[in-house]
Amino acid sequence: MPELPEVETVRRGLAPLMEGRRILAAVARRPDLRWPLPERFAERLTGRTLRRLDRRAKYLMADVGPDANGVDEVLVMHLGMSGSFRIEPDTGPPETPGDFHMPRSRLAAHDHVVLRMEGGADGSATGRTGGVEIVYNDPRRFGAMFLLPREGLAAHPLFRDIGPEPLGPDFTPEALARALAGRRTPLKAALLDQKVVAGLGNIYVCEALHRAGLSPERAASTLTAPTGHPTALIVQLVETIRTVLEEAIEAGGSTLRDHAQVDGTLGYFQHTFRVYDREGGACTSPGCRGTIARLVQSGRSTFYCAACQR
Repeated sequence: MPELPEVETVRRGLAPLMEGRRILAAVARRPDLRWPLPERFAERLTGRTLRRLDRRAKYLMADVGPDANGVDEVLVMHLGMSGSFRIEPDTGPPETPGDFHMPRSRLAAHDHVVLRMEGGADGSATGRTGGVEIVYNDPRRFGAMFLLPREGLAAHPLFRDIGPEPLGPDFTPEALARALAGRRTPLKAALLDQKVVAGLGNIYVCEALHRAGLSPERAASTLTAPTGHPTALIVQLVETIRTVLEEAIEAGGSTLRDHAQVDGTLGYFQHTFRVYDREGGACTSPGCRGTIARLVQSGRSTFYCAACQR
């Protein structure tokens, strides 16, 4: 499952090609992904201008303006386990920013939704001005797309219980202390709870806990003082989570196995993991002689160093 940095990488890649542009044609090549597509999906999107592309947790949020009845709507998209967007320009191959590897499969059988965008300067290094097709490819079809009214969107069942964005101003030591107070669940499980913080997944929680020197097994409540105030450990953890995510976004996302950048390439951050998928490797923390171990928590692999994570 792509995590927040992967989704943010996709958003940043698509935004220059979609924001402020009209959808000349939308094509749905099947009636469903994980769930049925909205009624008259392609018809309702065709001709509308995509005003802004945002992200909430692991969802992409495209503001497509008013429908035929004047109701402002948002195209909500989730990549699921293997979904990705591919940019197909009028001429030439997809541009490949940076030094990447492992091209994404482009099997037409898995191209389920296509958005034909009007041309216009996209601000890229190539100065591409022609139209492009944004192709949603999803071999496993665990992704999803919804058209939802903008009014009341925060109260929709998809979003009403999602916690603060870890890179936003509401994710503070005080907020995390309140969320963890009284929770006896293991710290890693608590951070994976989307009600506590939005968008965190298995990979980056493992990485953040290692950098912060915190055991994934310790009770979540131990990071909150008896008064309910944040401890120094929570202050450090909040800062570390931000740093890990920002580094991953800068590197283009971890892109494990199926996940790919919008231009069909994979990024490098997966090669800089300190603990994730490094069972038996030496701990990289300064002065630590420990070995990376693996345990299973709630059916998911946890990678950590028992010597320096307490």
